Amino acid sequence: MKLAAVILAAGKGTRMKSKVPKVLHKICGNSMLSYVLDAVEAAGVELSVVVAGYGADLVTREVAGRAQVVLQEQQLGTAHALLQTRSLLQDFGGQVLVLCGDTPLIEPATLVKLVESHRSSGAAATLLTTELAEPAGYGRVMRDERGHVLRIVEEKDASPQEKNVHEVNTGIYCFESEGLFEALEKVTPDNAQGEYYLTDLVEAYRASDKIVGAVRLANPVEATGINDRVQLAEVERVIRARVIQEI
Repeated sequence: MKLAAVILAAGKGTRMKSKVPKVLHKICGNSMLSYVLDAVEAAGVELSVVVAGYGADLVTREVAGRAQVVLQEQQLGTAHALLQTRSLLQDFGGQVLVLCGDTPLIEPATLVKLVESHRSSGAAATLLTTELAEPAGYGRVMRDERGHVLRIVEEKDASPQEKNVHEVNTGIYCFESEGLFEALEKVTPDNAQGEYYLTDLVEAYRASDKIVGAVRLANPVEATGINDRVQLAEVERVIRARVIQEI
């Protein structure tokens, strides 16, 4: 079966306090984006697409020979970002992994597990979730009494009760390419941020009686996103420890 990956990397990363695009900041000599590319390649992806925006020329140079690049000129949200890959993936006829370019700790084995679960369940979408003791800032995963995923509620749209949920969305998904872009076109920016959320596809698929699966990540560290220099330093410590263990 065919497998593609889309890596969302359009943001500037203002909290990094740097003119360098966030995903190009170095960790142990390599950009954080390169670690994500390493992971998807090791997971068996045959086509990688990077959605660039701020510093697109630099990002394109960084991934030359490893990924195709599409431009998201206006950062209107994650669903809008994925929609920019339509010309490349509309007729792909397989599964599409979606990841963020600022999650360099994700392991290939985790992505393989996500894809295998997706394929075996016949789902239209499968999300990678994890449990966090302090879930503030993350989208919460809402389930019904049988444990089926109903929707994902972003932090800024969550009620006090929903904020008490500790299962969160990691921002990593596996989608069927068939019907994906038609569904993305129907996403509306009806939320506190006024953005087109990729998470809204979960509820849309459920409403269309399509299967939405979920795989729970045992080690939440893998899903760590980098938004500032403190988090960059924390992730670098983890990668240094991995390198030492491999020696």
